[in-house]
Amino acid sequence: MQQNEQMAYDRGSTIFSPDGRLYQVEYAREAVKRGSVSIGIKTAGGVVLLAEKRVSSDLLVSDTIEKIYQVDDHLAVAASGHVADARHLVDYARTESQRNTYMYEEPLETDTLAKRLGDYIQQYTQYGGTRPFGCALLIAGSTRGEPDLIESEPSGAIIGYKAAGIGKGRSDVEGRLEQGYEEGMSVDEGLTLALSALLERDDSSMDATEAAVVDEDGVRMLSHDDLKEYMPDEADEENGEDEEQEE
Repeated sequence: MQQNEQMAYDRGSTIFSPDGRLYQVEYAREAVKRGSVSIGIKTAGGVVLLAEKRVSSDLLVSDTIEKIYQVDDHLAVAASGHVADARHLVDYARTESQRNTYMYEEPLETDTLAKRLGDYIQQYTQYGGTRPFGCALLIAGSTRGEPDLIESEPSGAIIGYKAAGIGKGRSDVEGRLEQGYEEGMSVDEGLTLALSALLERDDSSMDATEAAVVDEDGVRMLSHDDLKEYMPDEADEENGEDEEQEE
């Protein structure tokens, strides 16, 4: 009986169930949970973004998989969930940033972009004939000269974070972030913590990761070789043991 009642309300994104739930929005959140993990950490010097790429085949070119997108010179986002939905939202964010610069001759602030994205996402939960976006974004940038990290979710809600993870294994990642995060930590320390939170998951590998730092100088994308400098000590020791065994 309960399942039949749910089916009566889960076919439309605009219909509330008697207990006040929008099932289509909840299903969109589940799509985010199935996506590969992305991590954001706010530090004293800027915001660190780290994203895991899901490489399903040795024949796949990993460089063609994008999880971190540059929106403007001072803004970037990391995504988790449906990649096509994320790409559409990134295009919208880029347009809004360019429009703001053209109209007001000043860069778009991070919190303003997050609010505009949230309003845009929320519209897809309010009108018939649409479905919610099946992705979440970590928006990184500088708000009035200070680093800022904001999450947008499929409902249109936006939440500011000091450190956050989205995607599969979010609870494990955020548990590690809660243990290691410190106010005023440096960008280097933030990168090490993000890598540590990612690599502690059993199914994660540094070979398929993407990273960026958003600071007062703009958006800086990091290569795989750059990330090796920030490997946590525990991972270095494990890699050393693996090399000895192979020899």
